[in-house]
Amino acid sequence: MADITHLPMEQLQDLEYCIDSNPPWRHVHTKVQTSDKSAPCLIMKEWLPLLSEELNCSSCSETVLLAFQNYILVLGTSVMIPSLLVPAMGGNDVKNHCSLDKCDHCISLNFGLEDLLGGTCHMGDKIRVIQTLLFVAGINTLLQALFGTRLPAVVGGSFAYLIPMVYIISDSSLQRISEPHERFIHTMRAIQGALIVASSIQIILGYSQVWGLFSRFFSPLGMAPVVGLVGLGLFQRGFPALGNCVEIGIPMLLLVIGVSQYLKHVRPLKEVPIFERFPVLICVTIVWIYALILTASGAYRGRSTPTQNSCRTDKANLISSAPWFKFPYPLQWGPPTFSAGHSFAMMSAVLVSMIESTGAYKAASRLAIATPPPAYVLSRGIGWQGIGILLDGLFGTCTGSTVSVENVGLLGLTRVGSRRVVQISAGFMIFFAMLGKFGAVFASIPFPIFAALYCVLFGLVASVGLSFLQFTNMNSMRNLFITGLSLFLGISVPQFFNEYWVPHRHGLVNTNAGWFNALLNTIFSSPATVGLIVAVFLDNTIEVEKAKKDRGMPWWVKFRTFRGDNRNEEFYTLPFNLNKFFPPT
Repeated sequence: MADITHLPMEQLQDLEYCIDSNPPWRHVHTKVQTSDKSAPCLIMKEWLPLLSEELNCSSCSETVLLAFQNYILVLGTSVMIPSLLVPAMGGNDVKNHCSLDKCDHCISLNFGLEDLLGGTCHMGDKIRVIQTLLFVAGINTLLQALFGTRLPAVVGGSFAYLIPMVYIISDSSLQRISEPHERFIHTMRAIQGALIVASSIQIILGYSQVWGLFSRFFSPLGMAPVVGLVGLGLFQRGFPALGNCVEIGIPMLLLVIGVSQYLKHVRPLKEVPIFERFPVLICVTIVWIYALILTASGAYRGRSTPTQNSCRTDKANLISSAPWFKFPYPLQWGPPTFSAGHSFAMMSAVLVSMIESTGAYKAASRLAIATPPPAYVLSRGIGWQGIGILLDGLFGTCTGSTVSVENVGLLGLTRVGSRRVVQISAGFMIFFAMLGKFGAVFASIPFPIFAALYCVLFGLVASVGLSFLQFTNMNSMRNLFITGLSLFLGISVPQFFNEYWVPHRHGLVNTNAGWFNALLNTIFSSPATVGLIVAVFLDNTIEVEKAKKDRGMPWWVKFRTFRGDNRNEEFYTLPFNLNKFFPPT
């Protein structure tokens, strides 16, 4: 027993930049100790006045590159979701030409070079949705980092909304529309209406502090499987997607592991460990060039259509259909339409995204060397996420918002948990969403490259969740039972539901009420949601008082309230002295 020296640690030690410290404008090699009980961190905010001259005297290349790396990573989901939904809605992904006097959907803010020279307009529905999704993701990320949880978490599109989206797309009143583009517009308006109504769930639960009150039932034992399933539950987007093009997927996976782990101590530039800081940029660039060479050399000539769509770099039709400049704006698809059934179905996805985001916030706080977000901060973040879903509905992004799990994993891979990096990455999302051609170049990266990254990043988030078990007694059969059952059912139940969904396209629950089918199928297809239901219920009903210490509550309870730990104010206080007007409750 004397050889066991790895005691539980409230905050991770092996990170360079935490939530309040930022990659400086010029690298400084001095590590400093944070406030009481905090882990070592580079240049905490109390040291910034002493180093202000140092921080402002050089270029911000490291910070900008780290932010651009986050932008590149968020493209995977931002491209995949519209690629799945837009064709089913009747939208196209190619450039169509029409005269300006007959084009109902061309406006002065949405023009390309050919519009200026030849009087034509672009009608690439897929690229328009992708750009809108990235634009709103940038706004939501900035709002969340400034006024929400203030954690370095990217807020982007969510796969949790797919089942309600498919239910709306399959609505008989929409399917009767014969002209594809008209059907796309009407379907988009129906989705917008459903998102606008459903967003009220998170807005109410967040700003009323109800979700914060519910979080009183959370414990390290209950949260460990939930956060773990936030990562493990996305396994279908990992190796199964990578396997669609092993020629580029396997080299990408091996390269990421090699660069980030085996070469991290190699420093071609003495000041910056580039292999540890920028593994995504380095590996994506190398494998993307490799994929371009394979495409140009005709390696996929004669291969099946699914293989070509996954492997080729020129099959997405994004660059050709993208306008040179496009400014997304609210109600750009027309006025939303509202249906009670659509809205009820969408509410299930909003609840699921709230639970998944809660787990992701817990993981992000640990990777940013912050304390677990108190109930007030968690509710504040959920409220702002509800505002984000409202913006999704107003702009028409084709999906709702949640915390990007892959970007949370990136915090650990690069050992950079800085809030500033995420805020700048939001600027990249907004900027490239408006410059269509330039953004489309990066968005044309084959998805198996992202899938290889997901194998590493989702696994990292899952392991962060399991690290909460260090604060519990894992020699207790009660705790072993709850942890094992939560993890197993969290993977097994959604897999069972998904097996029905794939061949039949209607899910296990198949009644005459389509909205009810979508609601239950969405909830039980989410690993994190199933895991939370099982873990929190069992943890709060089996020997609760007797197992108080075994559950980890003595450590956890001080993080329930904003003033329960003096570090909370350092990490989660609102900017611009707004806490004076919105005091923590």
